[in-house]
Amino acid sequence: MTTLDSPSTEIPYTAGPPPTPGTTIQGDPQAAARRRDANAAAHSPSLMLVMLLATLGAVAYAVFLLNPDNRGDLLPYTLVVVAESVLLGLALLAMWTVLSSGYNPRDFAYHQARERLFDAPEILRDGATDDPTRWRMYLHDRPVTADIFITTCGEDVDTIARTVRAAVAVHGEHRTWVLDDGRDDQVRDLAATLGARYIRRLSSGGQKAGNVNHALSIAKGELFVILDADFVPRPELLVETVPFFVRDDVAFVQSPQTYGNMNSLISRGAGYMQAVFYRFVQPGRNRFNAAFCVGTNVVFRREAIDDVGGMYTDSKSEDVWTSLHLHERGWRSTYIPQTLAVGDTPETIVAYAKQQLRWATGGFEILLQHNPLSPRRNLTVDQRLQYFVTSTHYLSGIAPLLLLLVPPLQIYLDLTPMRLDVSVGTWALYYLGFYGLQITLAFFTLGSFRWEVLLLAAVSWPIYVKAFWNALTGKQQAWAVTGRVGGATSPFEVIVPQVLCFVFLLVTSVVGLWKHWGDDGLPGLSVAWNVTNTLILGGFVLTAVREHRVAMREQRAARRPQAPARPAAGDSRAARRDRNTRRGDRRRTTVTSGGAA
Repeated sequence: MTTLDSPSTEIPYTAGPPPTPGTTIQGDPQAAARRRDANAAAHSPSLMLVMLLATLGAVAYAVFLLNPDNRGDLLPYTLVVVAESVLLGLALLAMWTVLSSGYNPRDFAYHQARERLFDAPEILRDGATDDPTRWRMYLHDRPVTADIFITTCGEDVDTIARTVRAAVAVHGEHRTWVLDDGRDDQVRDLAATLGARYIRRLSSGGQKAGNVNHALSIAKGELFVILDADFVPRPELLVETVPFFVRDDVAFVQSPQTYGNMNSLISRGAGYMQAVFYRFVQPGRNRFNAAFCVGTNVVFRREAIDDVGGMYTDSKSEDVWTSLHLHERGWRSTYIPQTLAVGDTPETIVAYAKQQLRWATGGFEILLQHNPLSPRRNLTVDQRLQYFVTSTHYLSGIAPLLLLLVPPLQIYLDLTPMRLDVSVGTWALYYLGFYGLQITLAFFTLGSFRWEVLLLAAVSWPIYVKAFWNALTGKQQAWAVTGRVGGATSPFEVIVPQVLCFVFLLVTSVVGLWKHWGDDGLPGLSVAWNVTNTLILGGFVLTAVREHRVAMREQRAARRPQAPARPAAGDSRAARRDRNTRRGDRRRTTVTSGGAA
């Protein structure tokens, strides 16, 4: 088979002059640069050195905390030890995973499959040289069929249109399907206009996973891609991922969630919180065959999903649960740290809270209902540890609540977590040995210290407490889609605990400063700690105030009566009546599934 690319370039294909047998088509140099940068970032010797130092700092801090000679009053000491143990343990496991990130999943088999993905003589014979969407893909020298699923549930039509248009244009022969759980006739018409197929089911059981499972009963591709409605794929999506399936045991190939709307405090904080995970943690999981699906920008092998009975439908985190079941069945996963689709991160406090609640509930469900450490799980030791980290990750979001309580205990009750003869300098030395090096690590991974991440990490504990309670009691949370169209909601409807906490800390700071008024020197460490927490929460409340004002303006604008459209000149009453009748007929039409464009 004659190939259309050079194995030395390993970059996406671009349409150009007609190829001739025995020649190659060069790809996009910018795409190649993006891939090299992504791989180099995880292999930086400087990053590895900082990671090792951060590990030593964490161990030293743990020894300092657990030294009985340093123990103070029982209650605050217990709060500090529990919270810091969670943070230290998860940090050490995360750094261990990052140190394992040198593994490159693009092996010899991948490169050979990628070189033979397209057949140049066939493309020349079919006259498709200028239309890469018609280039048939091959694995093991036989054709492979692929479907792209775009899951929608009430998102803005313009957002869906961008994704559908880009999905239809992805290189490699495929079918694009719009899976509309929002049952919107505008979305149906949009799919037809843009050349995509449309599926609407009669029920919403299983949420997103049920939507995909229903589509699999109609679409018959050997591979299928899942894209959220706001993730716009790049043309090279299939070219970069399909060659991995040359290995018959690969169940899915996952690429990162990259965001293009990081223009507000919330969106930047939410986006940066995910950056380290996608750039460094997920690549490390490749070494342990434990990289998991994140719900979008992923390509699945249909046979693997059939083997586990379809996408998991009993949780809002169907992606992680499905990955866990696939790994238990012996399937392999692959993660590539290369942006193949760009989407939206939550821009408001309400959207962020709903997203984090859904994700955290799913993680805690795994911990409480399907503990990966159980000997009944058919997983390797490494996989057990990686899924245990996944299921306990959001405990690190509850830890700040325990630490918030420590300064007030000292200010009001004179209860100290450490012995009074432990100097502030000694405490700060060990404290900065852990947290200071964590900040240094953030500089290396994110390019600078992102204060938005610190803010969200410090104020999100009510979300994670609620998620743990939901998982513990089996309470079902209503499904909410990031970016869903609807009336503006005030953030104060979801941050009552943070507001009450801010008021309490503000009063506590005033009391602490008053108690030290007239003392020689600066106020104690507890007062400084409490004032810092107050400022962080105050910044969050101030952000909520700004969002509340915007939401109120949008609600007033929505209630404002709209002027009726003036008919165009020459538009007769009969013509308008006929048009209205046709619109009513369309609204009464019900599409259930499978309407091809």
